[in-house]
Amino acid sequence: MSLKSEELRRRHQRFVYQAFSVARAADRLLIRFRFKLEPDIIFSPELAIESIGRSRIDSISRSALDRLAFHLGLIEMLSYWKAACPGEVVIEAGTLDDRQVQWWKNLWIRGMGEFFYVNQIDFRDPAYLRIVAPAPAEQIAEPLGAYKSARRSLVMVSGGKDSALTLHELRRIGEEFDCLLLNPQSSAIAVAAVAGATSPIIVRRRLDPHLLELNRRGYLNGHTPFSALLAILGLTCAALFDFDRVIVSNERSSDEGNLEYLGVEINHQYSKTFAFETAIRKYAATYLTPNINYFSFLRPLFEIQVCRSFASCPEYFAAFRSCNREQRQGTWCGRCPKCLSVFVSLAPFVSSARLTEIFGQDLFQHADSVGLLRSLLGIEGAKPFECVGTRRETLAGLFLSLKRRKAEAGMLPPLLDLVERELLPATGMAYQELVRLSDYILGEWSDQHYLPPEFAASLRRGPVYSDEVV
Repeated sequence: MSLKSEELRRRHQRFVYQAFSVARAADRLLIRFRFKLEPDIIFSPELAIESIGRSRIDSISRSALDRLAFHLGLIEMLSYWKAACPGEVVIEAGTLDDRQVQWWKNLWIRGMGEFFYVNQIDFRDPAYLRIVAPAPAEQIAEPLGAYKSARRSLVMVSGGKDSALTLHELRRIGEEFDCLLLNPQSSAIAVAAVAGATSPIIVRRRLDPHLLELNRRGYLNGHTPFSALLAILGLTCAALFDFDRVIVSNERSSDEGNLEYLGVEINHQYSKTFAFETAIRKYAATYLTPNINYFSFLRPLFEIQVCRSFASCPEYFAAFRSCNREQRQGTWCGRCPKCLSVFVSLAPFVSSARLTEIFGQDLFQHADSVGLLRSLLGIEGAKPFECVGTRRETLAGLFLSLKRRKAEAGMLPPLLDLVERELLPATGMAYQELVRLSDYILGEWSDQHYLPPEFAASLRRGPVYSDEVV
C-alpha cells in the first residue's frame, strides 16, 4: 500500500452517500447528490437531463424515478471515494440487499483496477472495502416495471468511429433510434447529425469543483469505470424517454487487459468488457429497468474489423474523433496511443491521402512513435491505458498497412520502415504466419454477444470493402 493512500485512509475512514434530490427546472430534470468524505468534506455533484417534458416525468412513479436517481448516485460515488479510498462506504440515500452489495463491491474492485495500479494500492484484502447499506423492506413491491417502453433504440454516442458505425448500421436496416450524448463535444454532435439525429438527448454532468481542489492538494486521482456510468445513465434515460433498448458500441478488443498487478489482470476498459455487459444486464433486469435491453452492437468484432466496416462510411470521416487529448479542440494530436491505434487499424482499408485528410497528418511519418508501437504490440512494457486494439490485431494492422503502402507508393514512410526492419522481426513471426494471423482476425466472429438476431445477421454480413469508396 502506498504511504499516501494509507495516510488518507486513516484520515478519512468513511465515505457516506447521504442523499439525492430530483427536481424539474424548466425543461430539464436536475438530479443532485450529496456525498460526505468524513469527517468534514462534502461533495455536491449534479446531472441535468435536458429537454424532458413534464408529462413524461409525471407518467413514471415517484418510487421508480427515485430508484433511477439513487443508482446514478451509486455509480457517481466512485469518482469521489477515490480521493482518499476510505475503508467503509455507507449508503444512507437508499437500500441495497446482499446481492446488490456484492455486485457493487465487485464493480468497485474490478473497475478501479487501473486506479489501484497507478497509485500502487493493495486492494486484495477482503476487508479493504466494506459497503454498509440498509436492506430493503420485503413487503415493498418492486415498482420499476410500471412504465411502458416502446420499440425504440437509444444509442450512446461519443463521437468516435465505433458509435458512428453503429448508427450507420441501424440507419441502413431501418431501425428507429435516437442518440444520447453526455457533455457532448463537437464530434459527438456532428456524428449524431450525420446519422439524422439532429435533436439528441443531452445530459450535462457537473463535477464538484471541490474534488479538483483536493487533487491539487495531493489527494488521489485516477481512472474510474466511466462506461459503467454511461450504462446506468443510458438505462435511466431510456426509461425517462420511453425506449426499450440501450445500445453501446463496445467491441471484442476491450476484453484484453493491459497488465497484471498483484496477481490480477488490470483492464483499462473493464466496464466495456463482455463480463461487465453480462453483469449490468443481470443487475438491471432485477433492480433497475427490467423491460429495457442493454447490449453492445459491435461486441462480436475486433476493433480492426470495425475499422474495415467503417471504411465504407465516408460520410462520417470529417465528423468523427477519437483522440482524448485534443477532444475539446475537435482535432487529433497524432502522438497518443489512441490516435496511433485508430490510425493503424484504419490504414489497411483507407488510402494514405484520405487518412491524411482525416487526421491532418500522416502518422506513419513519425518515426519517433516507434516506442508507442512497441507498447501497443506488447514488445516492450504494458499496453497503454487507453481504449486501443489488442496486441495481435495491432500487429495485423501494421502488416496489412505495410502491404497497402507498398502497393500505393512503393517506398515506406519512416515509421512503417522501422516496423518492417525492426518490429516485425522482433515478433518472431514469419511472413506466412502474419498472413494467417491477419486473415484469422479479419474473419473472426464471436458468439459471445447479446445482439437481437436481426442485428447480428446484419452486422455479420457487413459492408463490402471497395477501393472506390475510400
